[in-house]
Amino acid sequence: MHHLRNLCISLIVISTVTFFGVTTTYAETAEELQSSIDSLSSKIQALDKEIAEFNKKISSTQGEAKTLKSALASLELRRGVLAKEIDRTRLRITETQSSIVVTEEKIGVTQNKLTQNKNALAETLRSLVYQDASIPPFVRTLSNGAKFSDMVEELKRSADVSTALQAKVELLATTRLDLDNQKTLYESNKQKLEKLNTSLADQKQLVEQASKDKNTLLAETKNKESEYQRLLAERQKKKGELEAEMLDVESKLKVITDVTKLPKVGKGTLQYPLANVKITQYFGNTPFASKNPQVYNGGGHNGVDFSAKVGTPILAAAGGTVLGTGDTDRACNGVSYGKWVLVKHANGLTTLSAHLSVIQVSAGQSVASGEKLGLSGNTGYSTGPHLHFTVYASDSVHISGPTEYKSKVCGTYLIMPLAPATGYLNPLSYF
Repeated sequence: MHHLRNLCISLIVISTVTFFGVTTTYAETAEELQSSIDSLSSKIQALDKEIAEFNKKISSTQGEAKTLKSALASLELRRGVLAKEIDRTRLRITETQSSIVVTEEKIGVTQNKLTQNKNALAETLRSLVYQDASIPPFVRTLSNGAKFSDMVEELKRSADVSTALQAKVELLATTRLDLDNQKTLYESNKQKLEKLNTSLADQKQLVEQASKDKNTLLAETKNKESEYQRLLAERQKKKGELEAEMLDVESKLKVITDVTKLPKVGKGTLQYPLANVKITQYFGNTPFASKNPQVYNGGGHNGVDFSAKVGTPILAAAGGTVLGTGDTDRACNGVSYGKWVLVKHANGLTTLSAHLSVIQVSAGQSVASGEKLGLSGNTGYSTGPHLHFTVYASDSVHISGPTEYKSKVCGTYLIMPLAPATGYLNPLSYF
């Protein structure tokens, strides 16, 4: 902890320090620094309100944009809320760094106090021995390896301990507890700081992606409403045709699903792939799928859709290995999964997360249950930001090779997960 202490001391001495482009003025004392932390908290609360207002506007415009103007406005809203979220994250980083400085100083003070209390107790015991006074029976608990809690309990049972000695021991116990609590807070703040730095990196990626999306849209449409409407109609048409084509391709796969290798249906086999669960589309021939053959071609829904605003962390549903990642938009823009991640688990199941904005794992990588795979988005054919989640029987699914599946609809080779109808499983059977 010495190197961190040296860093923290320097932060108190230096009047201004810049973190991630934000210059923060540090006070000379812990009390003044604590006041700065309180001020940061107020600014963060104000940003919380602004972000909530942005998110309300985004929710009210959820769904596929019907005009170029609304599509551009949606992208600007996304960029606006991301900018505010970045500001908030930077303030939280500075707030947490300041808290680490304050806690670090308190730990030093408490450690000194603990040493003083130990010395005072030792002096009292030496005085008792020198005076040939009665030595309390709890003294044996002070031997090496003894638990401090045992000493305190013995102290409570000892009727012959002087009031002064009892007060010193109780003060020592209280100081020790304070030190433990401060160290726990210190470690918690370090972990919080690490998560905030990761979050800031994610948000910067999303801002870059939003800018790219806007530039791509303007280039494709030449900033003309008529071009946007043409592209929209073309995407919807291709989506339906590609669904029919994929059903045909997958129906010809010579794969037999071995049900004996599948886990028993029941809760807990998989965890939900995101922290807040709101299902917007179920598995199979749902009413929406039946009423919208142009979207699902009447073949039903091969997974479950979860509501997820752009940038929501997408998590591994169980430990496993990343079989592959991809982006169907590169070969056929706006008609399929977009950015996707496929993970094979040890329990006989393989899971797909699709429509991501950012992929943060790579093929061959081992992932733990709950580990972040990427960030949710609106890539591929998507009528609004969400997560499409599919569960396969592991023996039934594979990723099409670079020259395996050439789409007649798109005129390009598509690299994506493929499986026969029997290989698709209902995700809700395993959550």
